[in-house]
Amino acid sequence: MPQITIEDIKVPVDVLPEARDIYVENYLAATQNTGRLMLFACDQKFEHLNDDFFGEGIDPADNDPEHLFRIASQGVIGVMAAQRGLVAQYAQDYPDINYLVKMNSKTHLIKTKQDDPYSPQLYSLDAVLAMREAGVNIVGLGYTIYLGSEYESTMLAEAGELIAEAHAQGLIVVLWIYPRGKAVEDEKDANLIAGAAGAALCLGADFVKVNPPKPADGCSSAQLLARASEAAGRTGLVCAGGSTVDASTFLTQLYDQIHTGGASGNATGRNIHQRSLDEAVRLTKAISAITLADYDADEALDVFEGKENFKLPA
Repeated sequence: MPQITIEDIKVPVDVLPEARDIYVENYLAATQNTGRLMLFACDQKFEHLNDDFFGEGIDPADNDPEHLFRIASQGVIGVMAAQRGLVAQYAQDYPDINYLVKMNSKTHLIKTKQDDPYSPQLYSLDAVLAMREAGVNIVGLGYTIYLGSEYESTMLAEAGELIAEAHAQGLIVVLWIYPRGKAVEDEKDANLIAGAAGAALCLGADFVKVNPPKPADGCSSAQLLARASEAAGRTGLVCAGGSTVDASTFLTQLYDQIHTGGASGNATGRNIHQRSLDEAVRLTKAISAITLADYDADEALDVFEGKENFKLPA
């Protein structure tokens, strides 16, 4: 299992001296002492409304928001990403989860053909810090930017200020960056995704979540992802999980993203929470076996199928 120590962490200089120990503690907690991020993405409760939580192929348990917290508390994850209000409603019952508060969101109802995407910041950092002071285990913040949108300048400015303020308070920041809007011809172009990763670095993010690039020029998605991982520099790159696929396919893709594409973990939502509690918990363990412990895809599939148990060392 890859392990890092305090000395291995490159603490950004915008982390105030008095917040340095808090930042290191939050970084180690979020990455389970490995430097890799296993992010359980639950922000779709807002982003996709109920489309991802009820319907054909989705376990009925997913319609209950508490399903997300049961998975996070019983499974093996690094952080659970969700909006402030969702965390506020359930965190008292699930105090041991590492929370990453998503600071901006929009629904999927307004399509790009109607207007370019804009995801506004929903609350102040002070509101999140107040929750942390009240005892909620908040280790970081998340923010989405749509590069290429006519509103990108607003989102870039909000994200830049937010990262500076969050780092000053010892919080890590994960950016979701998706090229999207009328000016964007191909959202999954490898060079454009590498550009998004570089933009996250320039903003000072600790991790950036991107969509995996589409295969091109005889190269696989994972091979092209390596360009984005390199462009991200000291900002760790993780891939969005996308819509639900069978576990074997998903685990193979994840292994390739890390070991061929140079990704620093994963950010997975639907592939986990659309399953029953038992199956979802087993999948978090399988994903973490790859992300946090360098299992190969076959070994991780054994974890998912219950042939092998996986848990992080105490």
